[in-house]
Amino acid sequence: MDNLNPPHKPGALLSDLESIRELLDDDLAPPLLTEKFDPDDIPLLSDIVRAPVSEPAAQPSAPGNSAGMASEDELRQTVQRAIGRDNEINRLDSELRAAAQLLLQDVIDDFVPQIEAELKRRLQARLNRLLPPRR
Repeated sequence: MDNLNPPHKPGALLSDLESIRELLDDDLAPPLLTEKFDPDDIPLLSDIVRAPVSEPAAQPSAPGNSAGMASEDELRQTVQRAIGRDNEINRLDSELRAAAQLLLQDVIDDFVPQIEAELKRRLQARLNRLLPPRR
């Protein structure tokens, strides 16, 4: 059988907790309740994490340059791919919504008879309370 009484005495538990505290607490002293809290002592995330070094932006080429034409073609292809991805996302979203509607309708169809029976039972019980049976 399980014994609900702890096997250790409070003195043993206290010494165990003290040894754990000594292991974990090298130089950290807990703050006293009388000490003041200075919000400036809390480091900000920007103090800890350095901003990523950004690479210099590519200089736009002259309009008559063949490299400029290649860039325009690449840009056009990138835009077409982005439009294609957006269309695919919209199509998937529509399919997901349609599937959710079908699933919801199936759940409703499964539970309507149970709900109807419960409503009839409750209405009959209310009717019996409001209108006592004839004698």
